Amino acid sequence: MGGPVRKRVAVLISGRGSNLTALIEAAASPDYPAEIVVVISSRQDAPGLEVASSTGIRTAIIEPGLDTDRHKWERDLHDQLKRAEVDIVCLAGYMQVLSADFVRRWQDRIINIHPSLLPSFRGLDTHERALQSGIRIHGATVHVVRAEVDDGPIIAQAAVSVHPDDTADSLATRVLRLEHLLYPQALAMFASGRARLVGARIEFADAPGIDPGTLFSPPID
Repeated sequence: MGGPVRKRVAVLISGRGSNLTALIEAAASPDYPAEIVVVISSRQDAPGLEVASSTGIRTAIIEPGLDTDRHKWERDLHDQLKRAEVDIVCLAGYMQVLSADFVRRWQDRIINIHPSLLPSFRGLDTHERALQSGIRIHGATVHVVRAEVDDGPIIAQAAVSVHPDDTADSLATRVLRLEHLLYPQALAMFASGRARLVGARIEFADAPGIDPGTLFSPPID
């Protein structure tokens, strides 16, 4: 008899796909609870498409463009996801804001990684804003997507120390390394049911050897 059925995952990208690479590498393990079945890009020149193709994962390009019906691309995206029988959608550097209607259609099945410790620094330029604020701890968050940008129940977070001589680029580099560790672990918890939605928050099932509340604590330098 085979093992547990793995969740079918779509990864949405717009760029180089470094978090995509981390997810692909994690999903290559036979005991990982999810498999990536399709990678969809909002840009035809996204380097992440080649990352997916090189490992045999099906790819698709759905560009929003300038169509007068701005949500036509969302209907195409929905159709692609249904065709691939997707259980979970992972946003990985996807630079399109999904409409409230689309989020409702895929309620509780879309997760995102954001380069800050939400709810702080929603939106863009998180590293610059973190440095300007004078905070000493920065990091990344994986959360379930809601209609408001960078909002939703938090699955996992991880932190880095902010160094006195940090620039936005140096801080971004350390946070990105952290994202590559955090996203595969968060997806594994979510796909396996160890992290599950109860009302408006995530609760954790028993997970021997792992305390989700202390992932990557104390902060990584």
